[in-house]
Amino acid sequence: MDKIQMKTPLVEMDGDEMTRILWQMIKDDLILPFIDLKSEYYDLGLKHRNDTNDAVTLDAAKATEKYGVAVKCATITPNAARVKEYDLKEMWKSPNGTIRAALDGTVFRAPIVVKGIDPNVRTWKKPITIARHAYGDVYKAVEIKTDRPGKAELVFTADDGTVTKEVIHEFDGPGVIQGQHNINASIESFARSCFEFALETKQELWFSTKDTISKKYDHTFKDIFADIYEKEYKAKFEQTGITYFYTLIDDAVARVMKSEGGFIWAIKNYEGDVMSDMVSSAYGSLAMMTSVLVSPRGVYEYEAAHGTVQRHYYKYLEGEKTSTNPVATIFAWSGALRKRGSLDSIPELEEFADKLENATIKAIEDGFMTKDLAAISADPNKQVLNSEDFIKKIRENLE
Repeated sequence: MDKIQMKTPLVEMDGDEMTRILWQMIKDDLILPFIDLKSEYYDLGLKHRNDTNDAVTLDAAKATEKYGVAVKCATITPNAARVKEYDLKEMWKSPNGTIRAALDGTVFRAPIVVKGIDPNVRTWKKPITIARHAYGDVYKAVEIKTDRPGKAELVFTADDGTVTKEVIHEFDGPGVIQGQHNINASIESFARSCFEFALETKQELWFSTKDTISKKYDHTFKDIFADIYEKEYKAKFEQTGITYFYTLIDDAVARVMKSEGGFIWAIKNYEGDVMSDMVSSAYGSLAMMTSVLVSPRGVYEYEAAHGTVQRHYYKYLEGEKTSTNPVATIFAWSGALRKRGSLDSIPELEEFADKLENATIKAIEDGFMTKDLAAISADPNKQVLNSEDFIKKIRENLE
């Protein structure tokens, strides 16, 4: 059959370990036989990042800005053990963090819901999308560990020389100090990305912080969201028939646990990181979670929300066929292809993305799944497949 033709390349970011193996399997069996793939390839595997002094990561981010759509494999964020294992020049930063900062994007993560795998929270009927701010807070924090008494101060020196000081704490012994920051421009981008995504997906938008305690830091987030909503989005929301509301994060957690789902929950950086893991775990698996980085400039980067599956990779290197779940990576590809098709007015590409996702869900709902899903599936006739056979089953459905 004729392959679907593309007009504009999408940016392809390869990754590490078991997900890198799955990446190639997915391309070979589910993408290349059906699409004349045009992609600008960047190897974000840890060895190549080290060889290029991590310049390849910034190059990939710049290409994403240029072409508008990217798809990314899971990558290693090195710790001390990885520095030794890969003989790294230094402990390179998280590629995801670097790309998020470069694109000024917001991460939207939502579970992939299939019949037979019920959420642990019995009231949840629809997916809950976590909108995570992707700049600052603890991820850009500066820390000091002290082993003696002393006074810690927060000091801001303005360009005109004006100095503002606040005493953090007077230590009478050892302790730790942390300084966090954020910038209004990034918070504004976060707000606009959330409002735009809510309008695009026609979902209710919640936003929550702890402004009763953090009366300047968190309250700034609250105020910026409120101001942008009133000036730019209130009429659009009312016209679309969706709502936006703010509440304390304590109240939001309580509401979420008793809700049916089907909304977007916008949260700051750290809380978004934690809550997206909570939501994905409650719905079944991190490997059943979509993730898309959305820039307010209309740039999209699709990825899997999980890690590189190191333990399975070592088994794979020993010749063992592993039952690693590739669904989130498949949906990263389908999301990127759908968006590319939408931006380039190629309906066949959008339809293919839908068919790929449907073929994947059908395989699971027909009882064919990887080991992690079999452990939580209610299907009495389920059959556990290794990754390769699972992908081939999807290929059968797709054909």
